[in-house]
Amino acid sequence: MAEFDVDLFVIGGGSGGVRAARIAANYGAKVMVAEEYRMGGTCVIRGCVPKKLFVIGSHVHQEIEDAVGFGWSIGQVSFDWATLVANKDKEIARLEGAYTTNVEKSGARIVKTRAVLEDAHTIRLATGETVTAKYILIATGGAPNHGPAVPGIEHVISSNEAFHLKELPKRIVIQGGGYIALEFAGIFAGYGSDVTVVYRGDNILRGFDEDVRKHVRTEMEKRGITIITGSTVVKVDKHGRDFTTHLSNGSSIASDQVMFAIGRHPNVRGLGLEAAGVAINPANGGIQVDGWSKTSVDNIYAVGDVTHRTNLTPVAIREGHAFADTVFGKRPVQVDHATIPTAVFSQPEVGTVGLTEEEARAQYSHVDIYKTDFRPIKATMSGRDTRVLMKLVVDGSSDRVLGCHIVGDAAAETIQAIAIAVKMKATKADFDATVALHPTSAEELVTMRTPTARHVRQAAE
Repeated sequence: MAEFDVDLFVIGGGSGGVRAARIAANYGAKVMVAEEYRMGGTCVIRGCVPKKLFVIGSHVHQEIEDAVGFGWSIGQVSFDWATLVANKDKEIARLEGAYTTNVEKSGARIVKTRAVLEDAHTIRLATGETVTAKYILIATGGAPNHGPAVPGIEHVISSNEAFHLKELPKRIVIQGGGYIALEFAGIFAGYGSDVTVVYRGDNILRGFDEDVRKHVRTEMEKRGITIITGSTVVKVDKHGRDFTTHLSNGSSIASDQVMFAIGRHPNVRGLGLEAAGVAINPANGGIQVDGWSKTSVDNIYAVGDVTHRTNLTPVAIREGHAFADTVFGKRPVQVDHATIPTAVFSQPEVGTVGLTEEEARAQYSHVDIYKTDFRPIKATMSGRDTRVLMKLVVDGSSDRVLGCHIVGDAAAETIQAIAIAVKMKATKADFDATVALHPTSAEELVTMRTPTARHVRQAAE
């Protein structure tokens, strides 16, 4: 009789858990996956995929406006929010089915129930059944964090509910200045909502390059989005179907929807972590792991947003795959969390990889900056008042490109390719030696010859 019921028990059917389960099963492991909600996790069900679909749809209004300059005369148009939501739901259901099918095809078993650790090798299911496992992987992801409770917090929605609203809000207040807040600001504004963004910091997109932060804010404000910084929501009053949002600066805003997007927290509660001896990282509230994604308990691992390391779907997938390779494939693989490309599907779009100018100047003695901002070719005919930003951060000593930052159409698509060059430690000379592809915005990345700034850090005497 086997010592354990399964070789691997995965808690969480999101991107990281599913990848780990499939790869481990392919190596011959007996695998069980528990998911209490829907297979696919945050990204597929209530994150990147539905968000990107909403973003794509919200661009159409702008495309119609821009078409006039290219000779198109488009008659009266209308938009139906309910159709958008219904079609999105169909696509998410299809993807959920694909996730489920792929796991089952690998030979892993899915149980649609909550799972809680009883000890380092025992999991109790909500059905009352207990399962023993040689290895356990926790991949429960994260959830929206509303922050400190304020009066009227019960009236506030998160990004989860935003995907299922019965109707498009005419006016919406969004608190937050990161990825999710700005993406939804662009989405709602694109469909015709009056949008106000409230953020406690001095400017949006904290942690991004300063030039990116300024450029995105300017462009969003050009598109009619109101951005209030240095302030927070202190109270939300409800009057019938309307709301009054009171801010710490003493002002108030009327709207018919209020959304908070001020961060996410790891899903660690109620998992039985203490019973199993799994430690929490005091610095970020996520499950503490080492470079192999191993927790404080030798046979228990954790990947993805529940560790609160780098909360991006492709990172969770890479971590889950590396875990399965290491533990079941006997092929030790560590994930390199440096130089990870990322995008913000705000409007305008942001694509970035590597170091910001500020980070580079703190780490390197000589830093060269190559920067341009220009009117894209489409705007010359559409007449739209918009500009693209492109920026390279270069080590002045070695000529290596340390970072690339783009704001404008197709920034994400462009940065994926540039990330390969940055990961390979390409130099500015390599960029310069690459023939430009004309006419594109991206050609600017290989035609910027003169630094716009050079920084030299003086050695301490």
